[in-house]
Amino acid sequence: MRVDRFILTGPPGAGKTTILRQLAAEGFATSDEAATDVIAALQQQGIDEPWTHPSFVDAIVETQRDRQINLSNFASIQFYDRSPICTLALAEWLGYPVSEALRSEIARIRGEEVYRPEVFFIRSLGFVTPTEVRRISLADSIRFGDLHERVYLAHGFKIIRIDSAPAVQRLESIKRYLEDLREPITPEARQASRCVRQPARTSDLPSVRRWVSSDDEHLDSQ
Repeated sequence: MRVDRFILTGPPGAGKTTILRQLAAEGFATSDEAATDVIAALQQQGIDEPWTHPSFVDAIVETQRDRQINLSNFASIQFYDRSPICTLALAEWLGYPVSEALRSEIARIRGEEVYRPEVFFIRSLGFVTPTEVRRISLADSIRFGDLHERVYLAHGFKIIRIDSAPAVQRLESIKRYLEDLREPITPEARQASRCVRQPARTSDLPSVRRWVSSDDEHLDSQ
């Protein structure tokens, strides 16, 4: 079965999660943003700023890989809230070197052509709603989004910009692009793409527990 895995990227707070929820409601297979879930899981363990831990990036990489492999060929159309290319941009933003785990995962997804080359870039809404997980200003959010665009282009992806608009209009824009990028979506193909989105739980993130333990040992040795 042909599988098309599409990435949603863009600046933080641009509305990717809302669009992903709508895609799931329409029956498409979706995968939540790994970084958000890793941060939330670590904060529940008492780590207020997980992104300051050396192993933060690798925990995201492993979660992304596990989720992609778990979906595998389960559905013919899949949507992912960010990808390892986003994690590469995050590492650059945080000033971390590219780890072997991240380098290896990027080589895998490019060598195996895991994701579609067309990436949906969800543009800023013009404001950012802060949360415990999202602590970034609007200006930094836009700069962070620009960095993502540059990194994707540098790795050979094509950017499809989804402008600021009500969520329903953005969803329709993505679906119109799907019609152009794929063969017509038949009822059978739509049924094959159905997936119940699994809510993120700490227990779904084994890498988080391992990386936290590793960091504790690293810090204790200093």
